[in-house]
Amino acid sequence: MSQLSTHILDTALGKPAVNVVIRLEQQDAETWVIIAQGVTDVDGRLKDFTQSPLAAGRYRLTAEIGQYFAATNRETLYPSAQIDFVITQNGGHYHLPFLISPWSWSTYRGS
Repeated sequence: MSQLSTHILDTALGKPAVNVVIRLEQQDAETWVIIAQGVTDVDGRLKDFTQSPLAAGRYRLTAEIGQYFAATNRETLYPSAQIDFVITQNGGHYHLPFLISPWSWSTYRGS
């Protein structure tokens, strides 16, 4: 089983993105099943995001960044940012952060 963590940084402001809804889904045959959801804290993180380790499989993290930018009175091109990823084998830690600005976003696998 693997562990997952994430956080969101607003690179335009150089600060954590607070109160962003993030959803974790797992692919189950032809559908996606929501297995966790939460809101980022003052550090842009979700503490205790997943209650149990993740098995090998396909997952996606979706961050509702459009709502965040609207709450901070900024326009954005992206209503959400989504990381579609595969855990190929049980074990290990996956840290998948979002780096966002109103006109772009990116990710990487951290440690």
